[in-house]
Amino acid sequence: MSFRSWDLQEFPLLQSTTKHSWTVKTTTQLKKPRYVIFALQTGRKSNITRAITRFDDCKLTNVKLYLNSEFYPYDDLNLDFGKKRYAILYDMYTRFCKSYYGSNHDEVLLPIDKFGFCGPFVVIDCSRQSESVKTATVDVRLEFDCMEDISANTTAYCLIIHDRVVEYSPLTNVVRRIT
Repeated sequence: MSFRSWDLQEFPLLQSTTKHSWTVKTTTQLKKPRYVIFALQTGRKSNITRAITRFDDCKLTNVKLYLNSEFYPYDDLNLDFGKKRYAILYDMYTRFCKSYYGSNHDEVLLPIDKFGFCGPFVVIDCSRQSESVKTATVDVRLEFDCMEDISANTTAYCLIIHDRVVEYSPLTNVVRRIT
């Protein structure tokens, strides 16, 4: 039986700089990472007056995911939220919805106008990777750039979605993890 497992990592207080490098996780148990979702929030944690379901753009310009020495996406994103140049993020999001949910229609949870307002987040598809990344110790690192220094009380989130395969034996009632 196969399913997808989620692993949420949080960087509670980012430095007030424009360039960031975050070693998200180093593990031998991370098998076949398929997607990494990255988002930023400013001043929303433990603040009941602000909607915690919304994310902030923080004038993000580029994001790179490193799995050991491989990086995704291969090209720079060249984002500019002030000029509403984030169509590439929306395209990444819609491709994720189609692939993850296995649907062929274009209906997504967030239309593009709400995506820019409620959830400017980065969905990185890293499912096409070499076998060395799938079987070795995996260092997950995110590098991201902003136009201006990150504001105080900004938290970074990284959701890693990876495949899991388990074997269930109904006669012995034993569940064994294969990957």
